[in-house]
Amino acid sequence: MEANTGRGISRGMLPLLALHTFTEYYRSDSKPPVTAALIAANTLIYLRPNFLRPLIPHIDHVWFNPHLILKNKDLQRFFLSPFYHIGDSHLVYNMISLLWKGIQLENSMGSLEFASTVASLLALSQSVTLILSKSLLIFFDYERSYYYEYSVGFSGVLFAMKVVLNSQSDNYTNVYGVLVPSRYAAWAELFLIQMSVPGVSFIGHLSGILAGLVYLRLRRNYSGSNPLSSIFKGFGSLLRWPVRFLGNLFGFRMGRITGRGTVGRAGRNVNARPAVDWRCQDCTYDNSGLLNVCEMCGTSRGSSSLQRDRRDSYYDSDGLSMDELRRRRIERFGR
Repeated sequence: MEANTGRGISRGMLPLLALHTFTEYYRSDSKPPVTAALIAANTLIYLRPNFLRPLIPHIDHVWFNPHLILKNKDLQRFFLSPFYHIGDSHLVYNMISLLWKGIQLENSMGSLEFASTVASLLALSQSVTLILSKSLLIFFDYERSYYYEYSVGFSGVLFAMKVVLNSQSDNYTNVYGVLVPSRYAAWAELFLIQMSVPGVSFIGHLSGILAGLVYLRLRRNYSGSNPLSSIFKGFGSLLRWPVRFLGNLFGFRMGRITGRGTVGRAGRNVNARPAVDWRCQDCTYDNSGLLNVCEMCGTSRGSSSLQRDRRDSYYDSDGLSMDELRRRRIERFGR
């Protein structure tokens, strides 16, 4: 929910959030890092521990207010207000919703694509809120204009994520006891929350839905991936470059060790064919492809003493005699 009321802080529900988050991550096959980072960021900003207070602005300086944002060009209010919450229930409700949506979207998109999607939805939802608030002020002179309201919370982004998540779904979902098609679940939740929870920001939630629709339309019209994802990938590659450089410089990549010796990058012929086992033409013993002499009878690979010495008395018309094979075994193996 995106609340626009005064702030009341308690800590009673935070253990519930921690337990639920730990349980869901334990059950999940993958552990999506971006979702975890978003939940941690929202929670730390809400708690404002002493060692982070110099870095985290107070909520009074980041309330989303269209009038102040446009008048002062206040980007701090524009970008930071979604990460602030006014109470335990406000934070816990939004973070549980983020956990459920984030795990599904990040597992299907990948972490980099998901991070760029969240950034895009945040910017779009905030922008749509500004446009709607200003338009309502210009075209409709409300006694209590949305243009001057204060609000905070991540729910605008969550509504946009819900639109993206359910855009291709043909299933039905339960919204507060009402069964609706999944692709219209965000609209149903918008009106049900507005009727049942006083004080929430209708414009903030509506802007989130519209932002999700705009995002999907832009993605359909743009054949490539999300442009922001390319920036995130480039940034990730930039961070990994020093690690790769040091690894190549000091030779951190070790060769693979097998029973026949060390197989690594050094001295390796990439065009070499794998050794193929071969069968001795004299005694039909199967030898390893790494050997050039038969382990059983000592015949060289590719040659046959049967053909070479067929004229000798050691061989009859059918091949080597049993006495000859026994003699050769004794000479090679000593038994």
